Amino acid sequence: MTSGRGIITDFMLRFTSILVICFAVDWLGAPAGARAQSTAAGCTAYNQEGMTVVRLPNDHYVLDGTPDAPVQIECDNMLFFADHVESFQKEGRVTARGHVVYSSAGNRISAERMEFNTKTRTGTFYVASGTATLQGKATGPTGGQEPDLMFRGDEIHKIGPKKYRIVGGNFTTCVQPTPRWEMQSRSITLNLDDYALLKNALLYVKHVPLFYLPIFYFPIQEDNRATGFVMPIYGSTTSKGQSISNAFFWAINRSQDATIMHDWFSKAGQQMGGEYRYVVSPGSQGSVTTSFLNEAARTITESDGTESFLAGQKTYTLVGGLVQRLPLNLRLRANANYYSSIVTQQRYQQDIYQATNSTRRMDSNISGSWGSYALSTTLERTDYFDSPTSYTTTGSLPRVTFSRGERKIGGSPVYFGMNSELVTLDRSTTTDDVKTSDRGLSRVDVSPSVRVPFTRWPFLTINSSVAWRGTYWTESLDAAGVQVSEPIGRKYFDFQTRITGPVLNRIWNTPGNGFAEKFKHVVQPTLTIQRVTAVDNFDQIVRLDGTDTIVGSLTRINYGVANRLYAKKGTSREILSATLSQNYYTDARAAQYETQNQTGFGTDPPSNYGPVTLLVRGMPTDRLQADFRTEWDSTANALRTVALNGGFTSGTWLTATAGWSQRRYIPELAGYDNPASATNYLNAGTDLRRSGGRLGVSYAFNYDLQHDEFLQQRYSVYYNAQCCGVAVEYQTFNYAGGFSGLSIPNDKRFNLSFTLAGIGTFSNLFGAFGGQGR
Repeated sequence: MTSGRGIITDFMLRFTSILVICFAVDWLGAPAGARAQSTAAGCTAYNQEGMTVVRLPNDHYVLDGTPDAPVQIECDNMLFFADHVESFQKEGRVTARGHVVYSSAGNRISAERMEFNTKTRTGTFYVASGTATLQGKATGPTGGQEPDLMFRGDEIHKIGPKKYRIVGGNFTTCVQPTPRWEMQSRSITLNLDDYALLKNALLYVKHVPLFYLPIFYFPIQEDNRATGFVMPIYGSTTSKGQSISNAFFWAINRSQDATIMHDWFSKAGQQMGGEYRYVVSPGSQGSVTTSFLNEAARTITESDGTESFLAGQKTYTLVGGLVQRLPLNLRLRANANYYSSIVTQQRYQQDIYQATNSTRRMDSNISGSWGSYALSTTLERTDYFDSPTSYTTTGSLPRVTFSRGERKIGGSPVYFGMNSELVTLDRSTTTDDVKTSDRGLSRVDVSPSVRVPFTRWPFLTINSSVAWRGTYWTESLDAAGVQVSEPIGRKYFDFQTRITGPVLNRIWNTPGNGFAEKFKHVVQPTLTIQRVTAVDNFDQIVRLDGTDTIVGSLTRINYGVANRLYAKKGTSREILSATLSQNYYTDARAAQYETQNQTGFGTDPPSNYGPVTLLVRGMPTDRLQADFRTEWDSTANALRTVALNGGFTSGTWLTATAGWSQRRYIPELAGYDNPASATNYLNAGTDLRRSGGRLGVSYAFNYDLQHDEFLQQRYSVYYNAQCCGVAVEYQTFNYAGGFSGLSIPNDKRFNLSFTLAGIGTFSNLFGAFGGQGR
């Protein structure tokens, strides 16, 4: 009742309301003598001031209200409001017009008129609009949380408890007075807490039509992993033409999901693929992505204006990884980055590192440890491409290693450990699907060792060890260097002494310094002396990896010095380090097989002196870090390689990285005297984003300083409003050093993607928007 009425007036109105309610129960069909009970229709009418009720023959009732005091009817958990209501009790049918409002379980529909069946709880609303709250966010008609979606149409048919069919209307999950986006369609099937299915749908953003979709499935579960179609990506590239990428996400259950993807290219054909992910438990999870490209034959325009024919082909890609805990303290790991055609991989990949990669790999491993004992079994295969149809394969089928960690022998200061390996090595060359060479063999290797730490002073430590190593190969090299099926064995002793120190340090107290309370400088020299006894059959050993390249009768000396600077402000941390080291070999052949050098294994020239290696790392703050590495050849008096990398972060709004690497051309040094092998690359990237992820901009490039050209530049911008977002990506790609066979001098790539409230986007199978998968 309104404020200010008198007590008597208030009493009379309440009394009148009770009488009208009793009368309404009677006209809705309550049997005589039971008017206070629920009727078969289960409906009750509530009187409002000014409402009139007329009873007509055949249990036909007419109720009229006013805009300020409409007719109100309750049927179980449904509420109806209208200016004019007619009830046909025997049929269970109610019609209404004028400011019609229907409300039930957080769902609300407003309409000009309504036809409703209270028995089947179905009906039709004309010129109507509605809102719905998804499961877990129930609200009442008087307020609460905001609804999750809005819809309207010429006709809204309620055909089930939570199912509607909308004719000539639209819907959106952007619930605000003026939605930023909406989907319009002549036919919409809306199943609350599940999905919306639209036919001949048109996406409007800010009242601007952007996408037409012949059919569109929109998930509306109150679940971040709802099953449904993901927003498509539009793209355009010089090589593939126009493209549309679509994806369907399937939330199988709480621990696994799958995404099915399809790419259509106006020039390059079509691609199908998918991603599957699962999480069984912490430490047991995996994912796999596959794609199948049916590349169309076509004619391309060369850089000089001539035309060339590009043959079509069918190719596939497999990328994935898993980690799985097993019984008996075992763990399974597997990884794959495999493709059937390196030409396709380099031609279309938008990730510069994937496009320039000339290897493919698959591997799996089962390992476990029990106290000081460890067992590992590995299957692996890696193909290194020299041309589109020729590659070298390396791998193990399998590699089994068993080791015992170092432990003291009784109460003595002597430690004993052991490593062993049984492996079948795969080394072959394949050209045009025909294996042209096979150097594979099996090998057994055992190496027990004893170590004695002579000192444990903090300023000086001396550790000495001796290891015996026995190795057996099933094949060997004859006098002409030809591999034959003749077994061979090798035995030698390896003596090593490592001296660290004397360690010198100095501390500076800097009170009042805003950067640090004190600094500590540490100088740490190291010296390692190794002696390997004679290996008389070195020239008969098939040299496939580091185990096979041990040079006998060799003394190897490694010497170096490390400088470290620490800063303390509350806690101590290293802010700068510089390490300088070099190897000396009594046999020049050992320099060719040094695994610690940055240069390639087996490509260094023979030398008694290895390169001088300088490694500098700096982290003055937790937001800024950099590292620098170079190798200086003491015989040629020239730098072999240089690498510099750094990164900077500022909270969550800025990330920047940069890197420079160079392999130099040195005419007088074997292995570096080929100008074609020299490289000089610069790369950088920055990501600038507003707090909360509303706006972001990123830019990245890779530049070939040797040839003075960009390999690629990538620009991306995204903007997320309250209910929708847009992302734009543009890339110029100019990788001419691979096997793609595509002479287009500058492949230009453009991608456009939208996100809507309740539905996201994804990265297509070629790595749009910086990745793959959703």
